[in-house]
Amino acid sequence: MAGQKIFNHDIMHCTHDAVSGNYLYSGRVLGISEPEDLIQLHPELQSQWSAITSHYDSIGLSHSQNPIWNVSFEQLRHYPEYEPSVFIFGDALHQNSKDDDWFKDRNQDWQDVVEFINSKNNFINLAAELEVKVPLTLCADNQTQLKDYSDIPFPCYLKPAISVDGVGIYRCENSEELNDALAKLDQNIPLQLQQEVIAIKFLNMQYQVKEEQVEPLAATEQILDGFAHQGNRYPTAYQPWSLVEPMAQWMVKKGMKGIFAFDVATVATDTGVDYFAIECNPRFNGASYPTGIAQKLNINQWCSDNFATKYRSLDEIDLGDLEYSSSTGIGAIIYNWGSILVGKLGFLLAGSIEQQEELRQLLKHKLN
Repeated sequence: MAGQKIFNHDIMHCTHDAVSGNYLYSGRVLGISEPEDLIQLHPELQSQWSAITSHYDSIGLSHSQNPIWNVSFEQLRHYPEYEPSVFIFGDALHQNSKDDDWFKDRNQDWQDVVEFINSKNNFINLAAELEVKVPLTLCADNQTQLKDYSDIPFPCYLKPAISVDGVGIYRCENSEELNDALAKLDQNIPLQLQQEVIAIKFLNMQYQVKEEQVEPLAATEQILDGFAHQGNRYPTAYQPWSLVEPMAQWMVKKGMKGIFAFDVATVATDTGVDYFAIECNPRFNGASYPTGIAQKLNINQWCSDNFATKYRSLDEIDLGDLEYSSSTGIGAIIYNWGSILVGKLGFLLAGSIEQQEELRQLLKHKLN
């Protein structure tokens, strides 16, 4: 049984209801599982199981053969001999719940470091302690505290200390826009104001903990739609691991396990580039799933992207020649497949940047 896992990558205990179809995202982890693993999936995804496993089998991507059509964390208690893999180690929305107690009983140190660093304000304070360069940032426990700041750096971003997928983040050019944004947020939640960084690239720097040691997993360039994560591109010429290494080492000493990532801004200077750490995601993230698939299939150039579609079932979609081929190293792989039920799909596009763009345009045409 050693090495076998049970995957529960449901995100509903740590995400915002504004993300359409987020209750269907538990399927994203299928492509990085192995045949002997167990995987918990939302029951509505059962209708898509045959199509997605046929797709993976045709491209040579191994995957779990053992779905459990239930995303309750209670299921983890039924398989104590399996190593659990979860999206985030903790119940970010419901403290003192039974699920929260399970994480605490399983590994309280891991739970504690996730909860700590998941706060953007804690991240900024720790960065100052460890001398990790970050943008000018003002932290506050509530909106009343923000009124004490007379030197707010405009333009800036107003951010809740805890936010997912860019929800609740506002760009403010001046005090009037800031006041309008504040009116849209709860007055009593912790917030921060962060000076705008004019970045040429935003990076996702993923780490993985193995046998109590932390090691770089992958650096990718973020593809953004406004403030929301749209996809990632690999490889990138920018590799500022030394910037965030002190924080990664600190997290592991505090008990961090599994996969986590930092967002880093790359800024052009007169002498080259400079880097600023923005935040830490102490969990799997949108880049983790295509990264895992690419590494399993030895794909060394790819991007991930999200597509809207008129279809509501994978059975209606025939990728044909666009499907990934191991012989050419080019093609499309569906990694976020459950969201087809609400007309969305996440793809890994393998190939050169030019080939990625060609695949993107062909897929848009095929899906609509």
